[in-house]
Amino acid sequence: MENSTRPVFTFGVIADIQYADIDDGLNFLKTRTRYYRNSLKLLRSAIQGWKEERVDPSFILQLGDIIDGYNKNHEASDRALETVINEFENSLVKVHNVWGNHEFYNFNRNTLFASLINSGEKGEPGSGLIDDEIYAYHFSPAPKFRFVVLDAYDVSIIGRDPTNEKYNQAIKILKEHNNNDDLNHPPDQRFVKFNGAFSQEQLQWFDEVLTLADQKHERVTIVSHLPVHPYSTDPICLAWNYDAMLSIIHSHKSVVCFIAGHDHDGGYHKDESGIHHLTLEGVIETHPDSNAFGTVYVYDDRMVLKGNGRVEDRVLVYPNSF
Repeated sequence: MENSTRPVFTFGVIADIQYADIDDGLNFLKTRTRYYRNSLKLLRSAIQGWKEERVDPSFILQLGDIIDGYNKNHEASDRALETVINEFENSLVKVHNVWGNHEFYNFNRNTLFASLINSGEKGEPGSGLIDDEIYAYHFSPAPKFRFVVLDAYDVSIIGRDPTNEKYNQAIKILKEHNNNDDLNHPPDQRFVKFNGAFSQEQLQWFDEVLTLADQKHERVTIVSHLPVHPYSTDPICLAWNYDAMLSIIHSHKSVVCFIAGHDHDGGYHKDESGIHHLTLEGVIETHPDSNAFGTVYVYDDRMVLKGNGRVEDRVLVYPNSF
């Protein structure tokens, strides 16, 4: 993985920390141990690892589920979030936060927009949040490179008020595909309430962002809590309308990579267009003797992922698009 050429920039990546100040427990299916307190120690180790890289990261991608939903039950959401944010502040670099299902178990949208994990402030003209209801934005860390942060719970029953139109859209979608009393029990894989969808408004905005990136010959990396390619994850973790997202992605030349969390086992797939779909392993189910984070070295023709612990090293060569 060593390369003598200096990268254009580097960034750190980490997913599904799900910190809570409670004893170890089990996952939803009762098949895996979740190390709630130890996840903070692994984050601390990751931050130290990024500090020791040969090139300092320009920013960190936090892929969602920063704290666990159990905090809500213990009235500890604010305290847990502050604890994790304090750890990230030791990194001394910008953190771009993605919102996952556990953010919405703990907080409503208004609270999240007013919180420190709203990283969608305006940079260059037009790069800020779409509006005050959709947490999606884009940024350019260097010329010819762009990152797009998506809101995979834009249409969802978590984080939305029951009077909201998108809540009602979500209920309709779930009931069309899931007739169980427990909507987290899937008869048809991804149609569970811990997933969500991209609204038509967000898809249209996303298409316009990629059109501009095509015109500028930019390399675009997309970031979302939910994966969108069925070969990059367990199907139960997919966004409800992943196919609509893939259709837009494949209609543009600028996209090189899609990075997601949510599936704690991780995954990877290079699709027919040469786009890399990377699902990062989750910290919460990582044994205390290991870790799960990465550093990505970005070059003009490829990205090189240096993995740590459960995260594998990968060389992600860009498609020959331009």
